[in-house]
Amino acid sequence: MTTDPRAQRLHQWLEQIWQQPLAPPEAIFADASFRRYFRYQRNGVSEIAMDAPPELEDCRPFVAMTKALADGGLPVPQLLAEDLQLGFLCLSDLGDTHLYARLIENDAQRWYQKALAMLPAFAEITSTVAGALPQYSRALLTTELELFPQWLLKTHLQLDVDAQMWQQLVEVLVGNAIEQPQVGVHRDFHSRNLMVIGDTLALIDYQGAVVGPISYDVVSLLRDCYLVLPEAQITSLLQQHLTQLKADGLLDETVTQEQFQRWFDLMGMQRHLKAAGIFARLHHRDGKSGYLADLPRVINYLIAVGQRYVETQPLAQLLAQQVAPRLANPLGEQMDDLSR
Repeated sequence: MTTDPRAQRLHQWLEQIWQQPLAPPEAIFADASFRRYFRYQRNGVSEIAMDAPPELEDCRPFVAMTKALADGGLPVPQLLAEDLQLGFLCLSDLGDTHLYARLIENDAQRWYQKALAMLPAFAEITSTVAGALPQYSRALLTTELELFPQWLLKTHLQLDVDAQMWQQLVEVLVGNAIEQPQVGVHRDFHSRNLMVIGDTLALIDYQGAVVGPISYDVVSLLRDCYLVLPEAQITSLLQQHLTQLKADGLLDETVTQEQFQRWFDLMGMQRHLKAAGIFARLHHRDGKSGYLADLPRVINYLIAVGQRYVETQPLAQLLAQQVAPRLANPLGEQMDDLSR
């Protein structure tokens, strides 16, 4: 029988802060970071304990954002207890149903509209009690993009990319991000980071929030790394969202649908290149291989969108000819496609 010192220490801490004996918390999941989540019962009520080793994860942004989002009227878990030195938090339990479970059913349109309706309020949050949110700077955008040639191409596929082509692409994608209005951005707003509670949604995993491009969160949702939405539905939802952003004063009336579509498309390419690099890194560096099954979907996004713009066609060609053929899913299911 193996022991888990962190889980044992967490159990001891829970009993200390609540001043009562508790059954050992049960692990429910670990995410792509070093955080782990446990469920425990207290006075007949289910609660969540987060274990984030302080030498590996900083809980302070999560705590500060939780308070800021709650003050802004957005649904988030309630902070019940915290010890940032130990890296332990107690949160209210939002259940086990992610938005993903609703989007693969017949009522996806309504749930997408519910999710998009949260973004204008999130966009207004640009600071917390800890100060201004970090800027999604040129340096950060570029660093994220470099994960793709480093981890997906070189480490995972033993491929090289033409340096001039790559540099030109980086300039296009970073320039596209910086020219957009800058707002509060969740930075990981997708179907696995929205929890369903009855007929409503709640936010999780927002500790990486920044001030960044206004199209970032909407493309995270509508071009989710974990499922595919028909393009006609994306266009319709994007038009609705653009209208709402203008009505809320977050976008100037002069921004056209074509301009917003380009912002959205190229922002999605930056995000998907980053995601592909991270998925490969999780496999090779962290021993977390489950995300490799999502790589074909992400590469297909990059090919389809990259073909639309002259500046991104060389990348689309590289991906179609050299990358996609090497990433066939051994399970034979490359997409969860809502158009089926």
